[in-house]
Amino acid sequence: MAAKTTALKEAMSKTQLIAELADNTGIGKKEVKSVLDELSAIVERHIKKRAVGNFTLPGLLKVKTVKVPARKAQKNVPNPFRPGETMDVAARPNSVKVRVTPLKKLKDMAAS
Repeated sequence: MAAKTTALKEAMSKTQLIAELADNTGIGKKEVKSVLDELSAIVERHIKKRAVGNFTLPGLLKVKTVKVPARKAQKNVPNPFRPGETMDVAARPNSVKVRVTPLKKLKDMAAS
């Protein structure tokens, strides 16, 4: 089965994506929708609190969580936007960020 490699002028909606996948694979729209929903659930199970913290979609992308430590409040810090002035920086609690990294195959798709 040959993949379509024509460039799209507009991004597909979720409905259009499901219809395209269903047409190209011969699977029903309900099955495609359930596969996408299950993929979403699997990603959530990988990156949620107290989980492994990363998920790889082979050949396309890697999703990982990064813990950002808390930052204490600071007073009289030089203001980078107004030289000569000082400012106070508020405290920031611990947080978790989600990073998505493209893998080689996805980078090659964008380059060609």
